[in-house]
Formats: sequence, C-alpha cells, structure tokens
Amino acid sequence: MNIFVLLYNFGTEKEGIHSIELKGRTIVLMFEDKDDAERYCGLLEAQDFPLPSVEMISIDEIRDFCIKLDYECKLVEKNFVPKTPEDRLLISPPQKNLEVETWNEEEGKEENIDLNSIKENLEKLL
Repeated sequence: MNIFVLLYNFGTEKEGIHSIELKGRTIVLMFEDKDDAERYCGLLEAQDFPLPSVEMISIDEIRDFCIKLDYECKLVEKNFVPKTPEDRLLISPPQKNLEVETWNEEEGKEENIDLNSIKENLEKLL
C-alpha cells in the first residue's frame, strides 16, 4: 500500500520527513489521501513553517524507517475525524514548531494543545 508523507528538501542530502512531537514521542504522519496531505501542508505554510512536498511512498518503507529510529507512525485515513485532542494534531499542526538547532533541547517536553488556535488555522483555509 502506498501512502503520502511530507518531505523537506526532497531528493537532496538534507532530506527530512515531517513529524510531530507528542508526549515525548516523535510521530511521523502518513496520509492515505493526497488531498489531506496537501491540506496539512497549507496549514504548515500558514504558520510560517517551511513548506514540505507531498510524496508517495510505500507504507512498509515508512514503518521500517520508524522502527529503525524508534519513532511512531500514524496513518491519517481518508475522511479522518479526530476523537481526542491528540487526534486533532493529525489534521492540524501544533502551534509551536521546533527549530533545527533546538530539536534535542525540546525532546521530552509535553505539547500543549490549544484547540482555539487549531480552529482558527482551519478557518483561515476557508
């Protein structure tokens, strides 16, 4: 099965995959639907985050990658409806982005979820 992931600097030596930090865990998002992945990119761009590209890849390749690095991967299914505050992060990025220089410093800090900010970002897309 192929899914869509968000990659930075695709095809270069500095290629990286978009992930979120949740309760001390690194989570790689996998999107079943390309439109959902592109929508998420739009939300990242609205937050002045560097714009990733949406790339199709084998789900097994991403799972192997995550296992190797002790990351988690979450599949965002088509027509996904969040049931918990943590689920909302799968359709709307957190307000706080980590800079490359501070990735290690921020590790282990719990993410605060601001539902009003998430709602505002979604409304900006309309």
